[in-house]
Amino acid sequence: MKITGYRTIRTHRDWGRPVGDVNGYIASGITEVSIVVVETDEGVDGVALGSDHDIERIFPALEGQDPRGVSALYDRMLAHVFKAGHNGATFGGIATLDAALWDIKAKLVGEPLWRLLGASDRFVPGYASGLDIALTDEQLAHFYSVMAEHGFASGKLKGGRDLEADLRRLRIIRDTLAPNSSHPTLMLDANESWNLKQAVRYVTAVEQELDLAWIEEPLRRWDAHGHARLSQSVKAAVATGENLTGLEQFRSLFDLGSVDVVQAGAVWGVTHFLRLAYAAHARDLPISPVGLTSNPAVAHAAAAIPNHLTAEVQDLGAPFGVDVDEEYADGGIVLGDRPGAGLSIDEAAIRSVQHEGDWLQAAGPHVRPARAGLTLDRELSASSPAFAPRGA
Repeated sequence: MKITGYRTIRTHRDWGRPVGDVNGYIASGITEVSIVVVETDEGVDGVALGSDHDIERIFPALEGQDPRGVSALYDRMLAHVFKAGHNGATFGGIATLDAALWDIKAKLVGEPLWRLLGASDRFVPGYASGLDIALTDEQLAHFYSVMAEHGFASGKLKGGRDLEADLRRLRIIRDTLAPNSSHPTLMLDANESWNLKQAVRYVTAVEQELDLAWIEEPLRRWDAHGHARLSQSVKAAVATGENLTGLEQFRSLFDLGSVDVVQAGAVWGVTHFLRLAYAAHARDLPISPVGLTSNPAVAHAAAAIPNHLTAEVQDLGAPFGVDVDEEYADGGIVLGDRPGAGLSIDEAAIRSVQHEGDWLQAAGPHVRPARAGLTLDRELSASSPAFAPRGA
């Protein structure tokens, strides 16, 4: 069996609400979604959602190879981009191809990916995450009430600008999820917007009012020393790692005891998640995948590892023209029995409807404000210089 080619398809996701974080947001709530299909000489295609960045350069590492050797092919892709490096967006292209290979492997044996990977339970515990920085209090309550109807008892707020607003909005999440738990679990995500002392003061102030399970990405992703000092200064666990592109980038975080909840971006694929999960497990650390709406295959991997804590669920729908064999119930993801990663696509429907939408816009959450992290203030309004648009 050989890999013969690939094709890419662009569709969109309509989130039905503005989505973003402290760095910015997408007002339209419409974002582009890339689908990659890996083709074989036996007619079994692998389908994956994620990034198609740099795939033209990466694919020669796979062409003519047997798709069943997924782990070896993952290392082959890393080696293929050795000189320029696999970091950043290139890692996303590798990840999407990797997820498509896992889809092929599971389809060939007629099993859902979760079973192929060794899971005995199709249920993946999760928490609700609204990407909710731009939502009004009423919209915030509505989103979490819908998630509560699906059994979720944990929620994560995008915040970090205004202490009083974050406290008020965390209480809204707590109260909305209360029907499912007498003590709903709360998390706060600052998306790398703080410096160390600001983080200590802000989290300490929150903890005087509310119990935080974790503070997520409080500092820059590579600041192992800062995360270690913060973890020692607050009660909340420090969660980070979703933007690290490669197992090697976690070394200093592990060595210095900088991370309490290891996070992996689902957009970085199945093999990366599995390897990181076992590296964390060797250190008695839990792992939590971020953004399963970006790569459903990672939910299957989460079901199969021993130290999965909880998975981020940002949306109950799917991209246009994409059907995912899973349900949301009892506060988590219930994976289906469809062979592979459970994805099917309607290419004709996707071709007939096109919407413009991109995460990478100047006002969006993937563009870091020029003054982010350069303040000692505990409260930052939307008009603060730290969060002003470039050129403002």
